[in-house]
Amino acid sequence: MREIRVYHVDAFTTQKFGGNTAGVVLDAEKLTEDEMQSIAKELNLPESVFLLPSNNEEVDYKVKFFTPAEEINFCGHATVGLTWLLATEFGLADKKEGIVLETNIGKVPVVWHKENGKIIDVEMTQVSPKTQDITIDLEVLSQLIGVEAASIDLNYPIKLANTGNWHLLVPMKDQMNIDEAMPDLAALRKHNKEHNISTTHLYTFNTSKECEIYTRDFAPGIGIPEDPVTGAANGALAGFLYLEGFIPKGETTYLKIAQGDAIGRPGTLYVTVIPNKSEPVIKVAGAATITIRGILTI
Repeated sequence: MREIRVYHVDAFTTQKFGGNTAGVVLDAEKLTEDEMQSIAKELNLPESVFLLPSNNEEVDYKVKFFTPAEEINFCGHATVGLTWLLATEFGLADKKEGIVLETNIGKVPVVWHKENGKIIDVEMTQVSPKTQDITIDLEVLSQLIGVEAASIDLNYPIKLANTGNWHLLVPMKDQMNIDEAMPDLAALRKHNKEHNISTTHLYTFNTSKECEIYTRDFAPGIGIPEDPVTGAANGALAGFLYLEGFIPKGETTYLKIAQGDAIGRPGTLYVTVIPNKSEPVIKVAGAATITIRGILTI
């Protein structure tokens, strides 16, 4: 019989039962990939991360990410959840300033920030962003995401962006339009599968929240009807804004992004965009809180 340590960690929040819950599974070297997928399905959280040892001297650990339906290349909130757990529960922050994770998309460095000796957040550096054009009829898109076509903000292009996974970025005129969205999940799943899109990410600068951007994210194509607070998609959004010239290319930009209100799991991300010609550095930070500690026996 194998005993596997399993945690639930709410990421991008300081409040339990807020933000986005990640399954964090340690001892994953004892598991096959099929077992990892089964555990992710059993946990039934948006994503679960599995921690593995690495033979690469340049990294500290290898990680694998699974939704209840499939393996994905990268997950931001699960990265925050895992590294918060390692820094706090296992005291790694007393020994190191950060770690480097090996993922399917390359190395992801993570550091933790402290105030008065207490960890306040963890910050990941995502891989370099890229964008891609997509052709989609406005009426078709509005039906897929369940909004009026007139609520889509055409001052910004509808494009794909990536810092590990492809996200369809949809600019909206205001927060109310985003909160009232009622996507056709079956049709959106089919569309996103056909175009290799992980999530459809709605965003606006016109929000009543104390932040620069308000977002909402749907991912039925990878088995997640709605992802509460998304580190990967918001990192890709920040990269898109830089590459398309909507934020300055001559100075560092700091973005506070709010997400999750529409489904009762509010969370906050802090994104830093550091200019570097066509390859800006995208850093995504957030706090977390551990809610469940358990042992899975197999």
